[in-house]
Amino acid sequence: MDVPPSAKAKPPASILSSDLTITGNLKTSGDIQIEGTVEGDIRAHLLTIGENATIRGECVADDVIVNGRIVGRVRGLKVRLTSTAKVEGDIIHKTIAIESGAHFEGSVQRQEDPLSGQGGITSHRASVLPPAKPEN
Repeated sequence: MDVPPSAKAKPPASILSSDLTITGNLKTSGDIQIEGTVEGDIRAHLLTIGENATIRGECVADDVIVNGRIVGRVRGLKVRLTSTAKVEGDIIHKTIAIESGAHFEGSVQRQEDPLSGQGGITSHRASVLPPAKPEN
């Protein structure tokens, strides 16, 4: 008996371990969790950047959860920077959450459809860094 494609179980997330370095672009219609280093662009449904991971390139996904470091643009419907995130680049989003302690240097643009790169833009320049120590 054939099972229609829509009834098949969703495949598990692909995980790139911490000892893995990839040079090149990654593309999946599923979920991906990066724990290592990627030198290239990533496109996925759900993209999770691990705490010790480093990405140098553009990250595009419906949902982006950043625990580690990204040097490059981030585009997602929902973007979340956790307290351990370090992002150097612009973020284009529909909704965004930035936890206290996250490091972010770049601009933030809200778009209705950030994945297409089109749509109305609301732009804000932001820098989220730890408070400066007073000089004596």
